[in-house]
Amino acid sequence: MLLLAMLAAYGVLRPMPLARDPVDLSIEPGTSVRSIAELSAASGIEVHPSLLYALFRWSGQSRLIRAGSYEIPRGTSAWGLLQKLVRGDESLRAVTLIEGWTFAQFRLALAKADGLQHETSTLTDDELMTRLGRPGVMPEGRFYPDTYTYGKDSADLRILQRALRAMDRQLAQAWQLRSNDSLLQSADAALILASIVEKETGRASDRALISAVFHNRLKLGMPLQTDPTVIYGLGSHFDGNLKRVHLRADHPWNTYTRPGLPPTPIAMPGKAALLAAVQPAQTRALYFVARGDGSSQFSETLDQHNAAVDRFQRKRNSTPP
Repeated sequence: MLLLAMLAAYGVLRPMPLARDPVDLSIEPGTSVRSIAELSAASGIEVHPSLLYALFRWSGQSRLIRAGSYEIPRGTSAWGLLQKLVRGDESLRAVTLIEGWTFAQFRLALAKADGLQHETSTLTDDELMTRLGRPGVMPEGRFYPDTYTYGKDSADLRILQRALRAMDRQLAQAWQLRSNDSLLQSADAALILASIVEKETGRASDRALISAVFHNRLKLGMPLQTDPTVIYGLGSHFDGNLKRVHLRADHPWNTYTRPGLPPTPIAMPGKAALLAAVQPAQTRALYFVARGDGSSQFSETLDQHNAAVDRFQRKRNSTPP
């Protein structure tokens, strides 16, 4: 109480004048207490640095000040500033990466994110992966979809690193939990299948069943025949209308013309899709079709499947030539 009374007498509990509202204050790790005081004044807090330095030292909390990016609003006192820095009460922003997004969509979201330093915007995908320590690795599917917070003026490369490591962890955990029914030979194969499951699933409860259909097809040597891989391979040529001619046009991601899994993932799968890929449901189903309500109808035979298509799709939609 005596200390607070002394601080009040020196005016450190009164609002500090600011050059702008708010003042952005960025403190790098390892910055000395005196430099923090000087930086605060230089950033637009119109208080003599010596007063701030004295407050920081006299409070006994100077060693608790944390590096970070802070917004100092109007009405903040010198004591309030110190408490904000001690709590590490940073002004955080966030960017959300959505399950099922492609890497191109990921990069676009980062480019639009407020307050980021866009260090990677001019890099090609290959150059970016080299910067991340993964030269020669295709980026698709390698980043975990989640919400990532960051301080103002953080580098976009840092978020990419965090998302890359997060996917490494999630994929490794899923691979350790793979069931005996899984035919996948590697974690990379699981990542590829998980990306397909992610794109094919309209209802969460169907994920393991969709995974099982693809496992059953792989076991029998049947082509996967999944539209999302064809669409991915078409890239910018896809106009939103998938036609039969697209299904016949051969390319590495066309699972109608080529057997097995495609060469890379086609999107960023979430945790549930990763687990579904390695833990397929117990079913003999070889086909599924969208019911139109987000769920899928599963069938064991082609006749059953054709009947389901007639019921749920052909009566509502005409197939493009």
